[in-house]
Amino acid sequence: MNTPRGAPVRQLSGTHRLDRYLGNALGINRRDVKPLLAQGRILIDDAPALAVDQLVNQFSRIVVDGKSLPSETPVHLQMHKPVGLLSATTDVRHPTVLDQLEHPARESLHIVGRLDKNSSGLLLLTNDSRWSQALMAPQNGVAKVYLVGVAKPLTQVMIDAFAAGMHFPFEDITTLPARLEILEERVARVTLVEGRYHQIKRMFGRFRNPVLSLHRIAIGSLSLDPDLQPGQWRELSASEAAEAVSAR
Repeated sequence: MNTPRGAPVRQLSGTHRLDRYLGNALGINRRDVKPLLAQGRILIDDAPALAVDQLVNQFSRIVVDGKSLPSETPVHLQMHKPVGLLSATTDVRHPTVLDQLEHPARESLHIVGRLDKNSSGLLLLTNDSRWSQALMAPQNGVAKVYLVGVAKPLTQVMIDAFAAGMHFPFEDITTLPARLEILEERVARVTLVEGRYHQIKRMFGRFRNPVLSLHRIAIGSLSLDPDLQPGQWRELSASEAAEAVSAR
């Protein structure tokens, strides 16, 4: 069989079997991919394709009969989120972090670990769902570190409660152990490996100690760039992005 001429029909995002991906991209039947494979006419990331069920995604470099299929470039950004912006891609009423971003891949980006409107600090954005899932899945144990200002003095009782985990009966969940370090009388560094809805505020709320400020300074090996002013952003290097998921 011959592959059809012209531009690919449509590019799939996410991870898929090779036959499905090529069937969609080239507008051919999935069973027609097997002969292409057997004849050595498909390269994936500069190596011969191995099987029709080999997994590929929108970032894979796929060549069929010497012709490259369009592929995306993984994008990984960090932003210094200021207080007052929503961690959302769009909102009809409030400004969002995406409103601050001028980047060619802007429309394809999603947020990795949201911060609420009144929180600030390190925010990651990417078009690579595998990368974001690796960073955010609690079972991967990637630490998220926050500086937290509270209304009342911090105590050893709070340290112990954070370390033990807290049960919230409304959802019937118990938080994973968290580390609370007292930096000043009313300033703490909190380290979590999960990020439940308003988790830090709710944990301090157990002691009727309102959170006055919450500022994220790190996610895993990625720390907030001290050169970034609130609202500014920069791209992560390939090594920074790779280390973030390999070091977990």
